[in-house]
Order: sequence, then structure tokens, then C-alpha cells
Amino acid sequence: MNIGYIIGLLLAVAVMVLGMMGFPTIQPELIGNFFDGPSVMIVIGCTIGVVVASFPLKAVLTIPKHFAVMLKNPKQKPETIIDQLVDLAQIARKDGLLALEEKANEQDDPFFKQAIMLIVDANDPDRVRATLENDIECMSDRHNAAAALYDKASAVAPAFGMVGTLVGLINMLKRMDPTSGSSNIGQDMGTALITTLYGCILAHMIFGPVANNLRIRDADEVLNKMIIVEGITCIQAGENPKMLREKLLTFVSQKQREKMATSSGGEG
Repeated sequence: MNIGYIIGLLLAVAVMVLGMMGFPTIQPELIGNFFDGPSVMIVIGCTIGVVVASFPLKAVLTIPKHFAVMLKNPKQKPETIIDQLVDLAQIARKDGLLALEEKANEQDDPFFKQAIMLIVDANDPDRVRATLENDIECMSDRHNAAAALYDKASAVAPAFGMVGTLVGLINMLKRMDPTSGSSNIGQDMGTALITTLYGCILAHMIFGPVANNLRIRDADEVLNKMIIVEGITCIQAGENPKMLREKLLTFVSQKQREKMATSSGGEG
């Protein structure tokens, strides 16, 4: 579970609600001042409409999947992948590349399985690397396209907040009583200001963090796959397992290297 996202979002909502209630003097009745039906329609409705109009419908329908990916922990960790690749290198060094086919069938990750089978089938090393790197590039493009959906929503939500502000001001001026100058001013000004608030909340508390989290997940997945590419090509070249481990450790942070070294030492 992505605890950081949940904690951050709950903290932001809690602080905002406390501010709306007049912290440090808590007045729950003030919360009602921040709900306005027309503002909800203008900001949320128009933002959704523009996003749907800007992207293919099948991309919009994958939004639940995006949240599922963002909230779950990554399936693979770099250190686990490195250990698996070193084990494969030892098997290949002892029994040959054909012995890796059984290990490929045990893999849950389709990319890892494909990478192993490419060298088992004795493909040209340059072709193996090119095929896998193209797969990574296409995957990253798909992920960036998903994040772009939230970038668009984050951009248009404040814009429609300003549209709502203009609507409220126009209504206020149109309805103003020439004699008293005060007819419906409070209601129309409320719509004018609350739409801006809603636009900022949607952009910076909802859509922005989702886009950032999706890009972070993409970077993590690209790193994992690049480790696989480098490890597989080194195994195909017959590299020593110990040297392979040292080479693959350059993909991870120093702290992770020390942790893996301690773990390996304990096992020995």
C-alpha cells in the first residue's frame, strides 16, 4: 500500500477542514459555507467533460486501474531482480543457456520471461537488447500518456474555477438592485469565490499528486526492466556471476548495496 500518498492526502484534507472551521476555535457549522451546488457543477462537471473530450474513451475508462497501480506497492524490487539474475547466471555458466528455459516458465513477469527466452533461443545480442529496450520505451510512453490525463485535469480545474468566478460576478452585477445595490450579492459572490477554491483543491490535492505518483511508478518500473536488460545481455555474454552482481548493483543506491551486501554476508 502506498502509505505516503494516503497519509499526505489525509493530512492535507484534515488541515484544510480545520482551517474552514476556524481553527483554533472549532466551529463545525462553518463547513456548510464551503459547499455550493453551482460551483460543483461548473468546476467538477466541466473538468470531467474536458478530460473526456481530450482523450480516447478507453483511456478515460482506465482511471480506476491507475489508482489501483498507484496505491499498491511495486511487485518487484531491484534487489530481488538482481538476486534472480545472479542465480540465472550461475545456472547458465554451469549448464548452458538452454537450462534457463525452465526458469523462464517459472517467471510471473512477462517481460522477464521474454528476456530469458530471447537468449535461450540464441538470438543476436544486439537484437535482444534492441527488442527489450523498445518494449521499455513503449511501456513508458503508455505510462506517460496515463499521467498526461491527470496533468490535463490539473491544468483545466483552476481554469474552470476562474470561469465560475466570472459566472458569479456576472450574475451578481446582473441581479444587483439599482435602488439598494445588495440583491443576491452574497450568494453570487459565494459562487464566484468557491469555484476558485474547488479548482485549486482538484488541481493540487487530487490530480497533481496522482500524476506525480504515476510517473514515480513508471521510473521504478523502467529501472527494474533496465536491470533485467543489462543482466540478461551479460548472461548471454557469459559474464561471471560475481562480476554481474557488481555491475547490476550500480543501478541501485549505496544504501541498498550495503543492505544487499549485509544480507549476502549473513547467508554465507
